[in-house]
Amino acid sequence: MFTGLIETTGRITDVKYEGQNAILVIASSISAALRPDESVSHDGVCLTVTEAGDGYHVVVAVQETLKKTNLGQRKPGDLINLERALSLQDRLGGHFVQGHVDTVGVCTEKKEKAGSWEYSFSYPPGFSEYVIEKGSICVNGISLTCFDVQPGQFRVAIIPHTYTHTNMGLIEPGHAVNLEFDMLGKYVVSLAKQYFATARA
Repeated sequence: MFTGLIETTGRITDVKYEGQNAILVIASSISAALRPDESVSHDGVCLTVTEAGDGYHVVVAVQETLKKTNLGQRKPGDLINLERALSLQDRLGGHFVQGHVDTVGVCTEKKEKAGSWEYSFSYPPGFSEYVIEKGSICVNGISLTCFDVQPGQFRVAIIPHTYTHTNMGLIEPGHAVNLEFDMLGKYVVSLAKQYFATARA
């Protein structure tokens, strides 16, 4: 479980393929503190550390992960957002994030707004029921609040700290991002569907 508050960024130094799996080697300031079997969010994707050394760590993304996220497009030199799993002693500053990406969205617009930035994203409209005005959404592992919500699209505002301390500043129109919709909202929608299905039966 994560909060969507990015701890640091890492740089992908190598990408290898074994069968249908991608093996990513990442250099970061937290890599040396990681241990094998630890869960870490990589651009919002929960991955298990398989190896960790002085300044680097290794994770494996299986085919299902590559199909549903943007990790299959990542290459050496790319910057990636990192967050270690939530500790029970931590303050929950963002929202509950599982690290289970729902779909890939696409940046459609980026505007500078006198010290902040606004981004517009599109996504498959079949997920529209999970996106609400002023609701939480996770973009590349970052906990954000969406507004100007329309079917299949939403906007977010980015403060300077987030812009410079995550890979958000590198996102431009046409770039793909990982989206995880609010876990609580997904449960509410699922329960409502089950209730109405039973009521109609």
